[in-house]
Amino acid sequence: MLTLEIAIQKIQQLPPEQQNKVIEFIEFLEFQSSRTQQLQTPAVLETAETSFADATKEFIGCLESDLEDLSHNPK
Repeated sequence: MLTLEIAIQKIQQLPPEQQNKVIEFIEFLEFQSSRTQQLQTPAVLETAETSFADATKEFIGCLESDLEDLSHNPK
């Protein structure tokens, strides 16, 4: 006898309340399985090669300072 047939026979012998609990447990296992598959599936991210300067060009020169060049002035 197959495992599934044994399980069906045992479930049929249970009172209706416990049969409902079995169904809830099966649904929980399905949910858990689908969630695990989602976590294991790597998300495809579209990443373009962008330099830091290109990504921040809208902020270049937006700070007011008396310093001429911050890259050469440690203070």
